[in-house]
Amino acid sequence: MKVRVIVIQILVFSLLLTLGGRLWYLQIRNGQQYTQEADNNHVQQVVQPAVRGSIVDDRGVPLADNETRLVVSASRTELLKQPDDGRAVLSRLAGVLGIAPSDAVDKVRLCDAKTPQPCWNGSPYQPIPITDKATTQQALQIMERREDFPGITAEPTAVRSYPGPVGVNAAQALGYLGPVTDKEVAASEETDNPLLRSDSVGRAGLESQYDQQLRGKSGVTRYEVDNLGRVIGKAGATPAQAGSNLVTSIDSRVQALTEKELDAAMKGLRKQYDPVTHENFKADSGAAVVMDVHTGRVIAMASNPTYNPNVWTGGISSTEYANLTNKKSNYPLLNRATQGESAPGSTFKVISTSAAINAGYEPDGGYPCTSSMTVGGREFKNFEGENYGDISIAKALEVSCDTVFYDLAYDQWKKDGGINPKHPKDWFFKTAHAFGLGKKTGIDLPNEVTGRVPDRTWKQNYWDANKVAWCKDGKKNGSYVQQIEFENCKDGYQIRPGDSLNYAIGQGDTLLTPIQEAVMYSAIANGGTMYQPSIGKAVVSADGKKVSPIRPKVSGHLPDTKKTISYINKALEGVVTSGTAAWQFGGWPQDKIALHAKTGTAEVAGKQSTGWLATYTKDYAVIMTISQGGTGSGSAGPAVRKIYEAMYGIGADGSIDPKAGILPKPVTALPKIQSDGSIDAPVLKPYKVPKKKEPVDPNASSSPGTTTTNPSQPPAQPTGDTGGGNQQLAAGLPATTTRRD
Repeated sequence: MKVRVIVIQILVFSLLLTLGGRLWYLQIRNGQQYTQEADNNHVQQVVQPAVRGSIVDDRGVPLADNETRLVVSASRTELLKQPDDGRAVLSRLAGVLGIAPSDAVDKVRLCDAKTPQPCWNGSPYQPIPITDKATTQQALQIMERREDFPGITAEPTAVRSYPGPVGVNAAQALGYLGPVTDKEVAASEETDNPLLRSDSVGRAGLESQYDQQLRGKSGVTRYEVDNLGRVIGKAGATPAQAGSNLVTSIDSRVQALTEKELDAAMKGLRKQYDPVTHENFKADSGAAVVMDVHTGRVIAMASNPTYNPNVWTGGISSTEYANLTNKKSNYPLLNRATQGESAPGSTFKVISTSAAINAGYEPDGGYPCTSSMTVGGREFKNFEGENYGDISIAKALEVSCDTVFYDLAYDQWKKDGGINPKHPKDWFFKTAHAFGLGKKTGIDLPNEVTGRVPDRTWKQNYWDANKVAWCKDGKKNGSYVQQIEFENCKDGYQIRPGDSLNYAIGQGDTLLTPIQEAVMYSAIANGGTMYQPSIGKAVVSADGKKVSPIRPKVSGHLPDTKKTISYINKALEGVVTSGTAAWQFGGWPQDKIALHAKTGTAEVAGKQSTGWLATYTKDYAVIMTISQGGTGSGSAGPAVRKIYEAMYGIGADGSIDPKAGILPKPVTALPKIQSDGSIDAPVLKPYKVPKKKEPVDPNASSSPGTTTTNPSQPPAQPTGDTGGGNQQLAAGLPATTTRRD
């Protein structure tokens, strides 16, 4: 009996000791934590959203602003007091608003891991928006019949809008807002400006890049509630702080004009006949960039196809979202100026020129511009068998002679050791990297892509990743693609002669973005300085008392002497006066506004050619590219010319009136900021492009589908391009087409 009593005593003591330890842990060790959680159980927050800052152009014209709309909201707390949890109220409300009752019910349900959108991601104790598009008549119906709509309010509220001054779209550059996620809320808890579940944040473009500055800080009112969720008192409040405004370098009129001309060029191309594929051009996408060559600031950025950014306001519908993300629409959310990669064609030849000169080749030496060149038993052609005889590198740039650049690249490839190099100097690859290619430019927009320089490291990595598939599918006498795979299976890691030839003219595996070309050609224009491109110009606090300029940043320098840059400049001026772009720029006042250009046409397997036109003056660089648009000069030439003419005020007769120009000089000063923080914005009128007869290429013959009588249509394109060569991984399978830039 004594043993049993002792055992029982030990068990009781152990239980008491465990209980005491647990009480100590709960009340003393973690007492403060549980006290705080208990307090939170009876304190609920109601958020007053901060007014989001505006995004304005270089003159203060709003591009993204806040519009006052009638917002109908429902109090979930009041609805739950109804016998049916407010379903009858929401049904009557849906009838007034003209929406389905189920849509109204879905709006007020709370989001969790299992609840799909639409649902409410904020506090259940604050009004939940049902619609931000209520009419005055609908609001009056609701407010006059309060007994039928308990817990329903209709109030003027600021919502995000994109006003589109003078027809501006800029959807990809501006971006849009979206509801915050629980992960983002958790990740922001330790920051100076933690997110609330009801917040909206920037999801793309400038809205995302400058979200912290634009968003401000929401106000919070804390209410004490009982165990049934009823409000019994006010526990405190923190006022909202409005977000800062973002001044950009975008000029509304230039932006609207660039978008319009890009769109018009693409629509016109779809009516033109492509003599290579024997059907009209598809012109399925395109992009354009206008940049200040002395600062890297972006004045206009257009991407096509595009969309109306206001579809995101108040929450996008599933139907609208599907339209923006499916293949049929060709992905209009994609910013093709910073995310669209393609082979640059002959616009890449400025890099090959720099590489050749730095490698020691004589710029003015006599290089044979033959009709074709045979390497490894395969023929690489010039446009329609053109033969200019022995010419300089500058002349080769001007007329875009492929065989000159083929010869330079092939000769350097042999000097580097050919197939089995030991210590290659790789002038052509290193020069591309020195021009900033193969990496992001650093523009203040999210999700920029890097492009590609297919150097030895890339070739090795690419072969390692694909050799198994190539060896499995490749056939020596198979289809065109199978032959390539067969060759790559054996030695796809090597830089072969065909690789070097294609690379020299911007074909093969080389990929660039329009913003990279804008940086590169701006550097040539300004004497060799590469700037990190930017759109943001200054952040201005809501009260106007703090202005934080965003200054231009130098990202590097071209690997060329002033003499070499001057040499390239002169050659690119020749492209406009007597080279591949001359037929588009006849009558241009070259003595007053020197224009430089490089045309390019890149082959894409299974598609029509991509046209590139890179141009610059002493002030601006304008880059335009159109996928499946044919030649560089033919697809983009008329549009680029109209952009310059509008900016400088150039008349149909070549006269110049700066007062008629919409931006004869880049805007350097910030817009005037009033004492209350508001930014002065002038009233702008859309620029009207004067009509004039378009140039017609004397070498182009009429083809089915080509419009030659309507001056509003682009002129017929030449049948080929000297920016040619095949887009080939291997030593260069025979080119199936030849083109002229």
